[in-house]
Amino acid sequence: MTLQVEALHLLVKSLRPLPEKWHGLTDVETRYRQRYLDLIANPRVKEIFLIRVQAIQMIRDFFNSRGFLEVETPMMHPIPGGATAKPFRTHHNALDMELFMRVAPELFLKRLVIGGLERVFEINRNFRNEGISTQHNPEFTMLEFYQSYATYEDLMSLTEELFCSMVKRFHGGLKLTYGGKEIDFTPPWKRIRLKDSLIEVGGLNRAILTDPRRPKRSQRDWASISEKERPMEGSWETSSRKRWSPCSFSPPSLPTIHRDLASLRRNEQDSTVVDRFELFITGREIANGFSELNDPVDQRERFLQQIKEKFEEDDLFLRLDEDFLRALEYGMPPTAGEGSASTAWS
Repeated sequence: MTLQVEALHLLVKSLRPLPEKWHGLTDVETRYRQRYLDLIANPRVKEIFLIRVQAIQMIRDFFNSRGFLEVETPMMHPIPGGATAKPFRTHHNALDMELFMRVAPELFLKRLVIGGLERVFEINRNFRNEGISTQHNPEFTMLEFYQSYATYEDLMSLTEELFCSMVKRFHGGLKLTYGGKEIDFTPPWKRIRLKDSLIEVGGLNRAILTDPRRPKRSQRDWASISEKERPMEGSWETSSRKRWSPCSFSPPSLPTIHRDLASLRRNEQDSTVVDRFELFITGREIANGFSELNDPVDQRERFLQQIKEKFEEDDLFLRLDEDFLRALEYGMPPTAGEGSASTAWS
């Protein structure tokens, strides 16, 4: 083909050559640090970016169609709260005060529930000044939502519905292949108590779970847990995450969690557990849901206990959010809440 050019106008200078077409851009370090080059060189990456945008829009449509209101809450907090993660610090020059970048929107979303907004959700940016890996980024997007007059069991069903609709939309059915293995999202998903999962999946002896300090426990079972993983009383959550993470699950599993966290309601049938669940898919935590504590007296006591436990670890956790406790004293209806990071579902 021959082109007869009558006029030529240079739109932009390109001073650097693009990666050669045969091998493309394969260096992982370069791909993650120069995303613009990754998008140019790898069409699949651009496709994933576009799917993520569509997924977020689908999430918005899902919640809007069910009577939820999308809201925006502050990203700079005078007191770090909503999670025990270490925050990033910043300074407000005009007010000459220290502020903290948001680690979670939980306490502000609950304020809205107290104010009468019975169903709210936020797709927000969180900042946690902690470790970094391919599964954890100090700055990340998270979906968090709250529904009044609901329990964690209601959110299990809602979560199941949300993820099934997304899988259908982007994969054409309820089955997909990930890491060379097929995952079947067909409901109902498996539900299992956390301690039962440690026995069924982790192969631990039930006696250890009944009493972690029991002197007659099996040496073989105890030796299977490394020193760092061995739980103190009431802290099986830390150990359980490490026992679940190497495993693959199909279908997704929703284990209820055994731990007395600061803002969670205890189970009415078993006071040693709280009404909480986590969604695991291929061994990764995808979502975290709760029945929320709405007793202001109990909440204050738990916050104070949390401060006592964290006293020697970090003075950041010595601050009590009196304004949230004041709001709670006006009355929060029975509410369930859930969070899911975009790194898990996008």
